[in-house]
Amino acid sequence: MDFDRDLQSIQEMRTAVQRAKTAQKTYSRYTQEQVDKIVKHVANVAYKEAGSLAQLAVEETGMGVVEHKKIKNEVGSWDVYETIKDEKTVGVIREDRANKVKEIAYPFGVIAGIIPTTNPTSTAIFKTLISLKTRNAIVVSPHPRAVKCTIEALKICSQAAVEAGAPDGLVGWISKPTMGATNELMHHNDINLILATGGGGLVKAAYSSGKPAYGVGPGNVPVYIEKTANVKQAAKMIVDSKTFDNGTICATEQSIVVDQNVKEMSVRELKNNGAYFVNASEKAKLEDIISPIRGKLNPDIVGKPAKVIASMAGIEVPEDTRLLIAEEDKIAKDVPFSIEKLAPIFALYTARDADEAKELCIKLLDLGGRGHSFSIHTNDDKVADMYGEEMPVSRVMVNTLASVGAVGGTTGLEASMTLGCGSYGGNITGDNISARHLINIKRLAYGIKDVNIPQPKGNSGQESSSSAAKQDNVEEIVSEVMKNVNTTDNAVDPNMVSALVQDVLKKYQNQ
Repeated sequence: MDFDRDLQSIQEMRTAVQRAKTAQKTYSRYTQEQVDKIVKHVANVAYKEAGSLAQLAVEETGMGVVEHKKIKNEVGSWDVYETIKDEKTVGVIREDRANKVKEIAYPFGVIAGIIPTTNPTSTAIFKTLISLKTRNAIVVSPHPRAVKCTIEALKICSQAAVEAGAPDGLVGWISKPTMGATNELMHHNDINLILATGGGGLVKAAYSSGKPAYGVGPGNVPVYIEKTANVKQAAKMIVDSKTFDNGTICATEQSIVVDQNVKEMSVRELKNNGAYFVNASEKAKLEDIISPIRGKLNPDIVGKPAKVIASMAGIEVPEDTRLLIAEEDKIAKDVPFSIEKLAPIFALYTARDADEAKELCIKLLDLGGRGHSFSIHTNDDKVADMYGEEMPVSRVMVNTLASVGAVGGTTGLEASMTLGCGSYGGNITGDNISARHLINIKRLAYGIKDVNIPQPKGNSGQESSSSAAKQDNVEEIVSEVMKNVNTTDNAVDPNMVSALVQDVLKKYQNQ
């Protein structure tokens, strides 16, 4: 029964969180050397299993390309390790000697990891590595359509961590994931941070959980072929990027905007690289396959080859077809070619100049990709800079494959499988999420400046000053009395002392 399955899933989740919490308390006392030894071993073992995990992911999900998923697993394991290996995440991580401030790292605790079906194994490895690097534990909720491959990746990482000295239970998972269990995981009292990679609804649920959360938004990425671009090179990169793992990376290009001056050449080069341009009737058939219910992507085409998608639409294409392209001039939720398509399908828009191209790109981003990524091919640095400043995105890739470049494969960006979308996309950060996002920092600060605190003014201040003045006057009078007494040669006359005291009191009261 579904009810029983949900209860089992929730109980399994609670057990995993409890084990993770216990293990993390022990792990939080590990040294930087111990942590780094564990992280390196996990990355090395996961890297060696990149191929087998890729095969398992394609078999289970029916999405993507084995050879390409292998590359993603390698990026998610060893490339990520190379990015984070030298970071200090234990104890004092920075010291400003001039200003006498020390920064001390401490972990969040137990992290909830939400894994997508499009990049299951690479994301699981990546999130495990950055959690281990920062002395956190992690409990993962796999996507229901990618349970086996995700758990296999987690088992490999967990076993490797224990082999290197980590406490058992530091990496946990739900083997029978349900929405109920995933939702309760995000609300669990012992979960301290959420790493949410998945659909918009899931990310919103993470943000509304009341926990700190890193989420990502959709990536309806436009790519602009500007008039100064090396068109032959640009076309090859765009096709290679779009067909990489059959378009399952969110940073993959979704629509081509081409300058009219180089359109003819661009179309020719795209065709030379395996693109098939559909005619009007074929376009209509494809629209119903892309989005049978307008505004919603058909999940059955995600990660599928172009030939398979064409067959689904009843379209015959050449044997060497790598992707499908339709010319388009409209942008809206009910225009299937203009939405995010996690498959080798492109819309192609023609722009008169760079200004119109900018307008088209912004409209595409506003449709469902704000904050994510943008790609441009140009040999004009001023144009690249202009788009860099004006595009509402967190990363702009220039003259490279957007899909691989955004995750750090062909660029200097940090290797990451979770890409923030910043305030443009409703995220807390626009960074490529990495280990530094999973530590808290406390600061030890010494006093280095002297500050004079002024005395308060008002009635109380005036009274205090008056009392001090009276006390000074009394002391003067008493001193005078004692001087007179001490200089008297004869015995002290009580009457004289009495008179002197009365005189003092009288003067004091008249102050």
